[in-house]
Amino acid sequence: MSMSLIITPAAEADLAEAKAWYERQQGGLGEDFLQCVEEALDRIRLLPEAYREVAPGVRRVIVRRFPYGVYYRVDLSQIAVLAFYHCKRDPRGWHKLL
Repeated sequence: MSMSLIITPAAEADLAEAKAWYERQQGGLGEDFLQCVEEALDRIRLLPEAYREVAPGVRRVIVRRFPYGVYYRVDLSQIAVLAFYHCKRDPRGWHKLL
């Protein structure tokens, strides 16, 4: 049985902001971004422990084609996505979510 995956409200806001930004750059690019994020989430669901731990208990997977990391925690019953964070931003910025 696979673990459930939840996306925190802060991560939902990150995702919506990034999608809107890409959509403003080029029509349809926001949807492409969401598709690549969904692929990253599928990889997390499949092998949640496979990705590098970047802080105690927090792991990161990079989104294909886009410079975003998905930061998440794994516990006994679920995977919680904490942030979708642009890789060029200050990497300490997502730490405030811990």
